[in-house]
Amino acid sequence: MRLIKQNFERDGSGFVTLFPEEPEDMWYAYNLIRPKDLLRASALRRVTTESSTGSTASHRVHTTLTIRVESLDFDPQSSQLHVSGRIAEETDVAKVGQYHTLDLELQRNFTLEKDGEEAWDSVARRIIEDSCNPVKSADVWAVVMHEGLANLAVLTGARTVLRQRVEVAVPRKRGGRAGDHDKGLDKFFQTTLDTLLRQIDLNESKPILLASPGFTASSFQKFVLDTATRTGNKALMAQKANLVVVHSSSGHLHSLNEILQTPEVIARLKDTQYAREAKLMDDFLTLLRKDDGRAWYGPNEVEKAVEKGAVGKGGGVLLISNALFRAQDVAIRRRWIRLVDKVRDVEGGEVRTLSSEHESGKRLDGLGGIAAILTFPLDDLDDEDPETETYKSNSNDV
Repeated sequence: MRLIKQNFERDGSGFVTLFPEEPEDMWYAYNLIRPKDLLRASALRRVTTESSTGSTASHRVHTTLTIRVESLDFDPQSSQLHVSGRIAEETDVAKVGQYHTLDLELQRNFTLEKDGEEAWDSVARRIIEDSCNPVKSADVWAVVMHEGLANLAVLTGARTVLRQRVEVAVPRKRGGRAGDHDKGLDKFFQTTLDTLLRQIDLNESKPILLASPGFTASSFQKFVLDTATRTGNKALMAQKANLVVVHSSSGHLHSLNEILQTPEVIARLKDTQYAREAKLMDDFLTLLRKDDGRAWYGPNEVEKAVEKGAVGKGGGVLLISNALFRAQDVAIRRRWIRLVDKVRDVEGGEVRTLSSEHESGKRLDGLGGIAAILTFPLDDLDDEDPETETYKSNSNDV
């Protein structure tokens, strides 16, 4: 997704113009657009005209329409998004109040306007940030190289983005001048490493693929680890397990297609965003079976745990389904926004928004759409309010 323009007011209202480039961008749009929003996009409208003799004819015209959103229909298989509502601005071919369904398309701008207090809340803004920043949503980094050339790319769920290309002249090995080659190679490796360090966050643990013909990639891996040891860079040394050396037919970016099919890469790609979320769900269910008070689910129980400061620094994790943020009732949506903000910004805990279209999200939906792993055990959260429906099941049911 490309951000074309945005304007947010202090009261939380405003608009954003986005340019969807990849199929996954439609998924972001689906989670961003809500009923009562104003959506402006290209449209194909059937127009009926009547001649002086009374005969009628209809034809389709390309135009731009603005609708007040009422409903959305997203097909995850085809990544098609249809948004229906009443026309909010009159045009030559449409009157205010008439119904129309906008079919959002790739490579075509759309403008989304939200009005009202806190309309552009923290979750909505984070969706824009994640969709428009491939580095932030990256699952895997890749350095595809041969001597003198390195392509640094970031891989997300459905796209590969070239972040930087490094080119350094490396003299060929010739009789009596091997030292010039080694110096040139060291300079190339250092430039590549410096460029990589400006791109990645060493505090995050994500696979870094190093691919090349011959032994360039393995030599670069050794250079990285030797540099980390020599400089005492513990954060860089901690990336040792994430460095994956694989063979490629060339140092050009198109070689990624073959790289991603190799068994060792396939095995490492299992530890991507959705796999990490699935592991968090497994960890949660394991704790729930132990019944030691560190795993709770259900809206009221989780809110109580957050209020007691048990979902914060030191291992606290809030798991919440993105389906909860699509609630049409503004008060309900704000309830979850404030909970997320409290855990992330006040308590310092981790927040994971799980997609209801993936297995981990479906499992969470079956638990009421919200759960938490606590930093310390709490007992009887479901007994503090006898009138509140409990979501915490017996451990034998999990």
